Amino acid sequence: MTKNQGYIVEFIQTGGHLKVTAVDPETGTEATIIGDPNASRQELTDLAARKLVYILNKSEAADQDNRPGIIV
Repeated sequence: MTKNQGYIVEFIQTGGHLKVTAVDPETGTEATIIGDPNASRQELTDLAARKLVYILNKSEAADQDNRPGIIV
């Protein structure tokens, strides 16, 4: 995912926690964090988006790994 493609962010308040999910609309890949509801929405969005980018990059690297004996 590049910065220009964007992502969808969902916020769900559960008791004293805020669940933030970032979704890549192209692949449907999700990344979820649990944060402090008193933190800014922008800060929580940035954390979830960074986690999403990490997951997408990790998945892409695994797809390119063609060493013998490696099952992905």
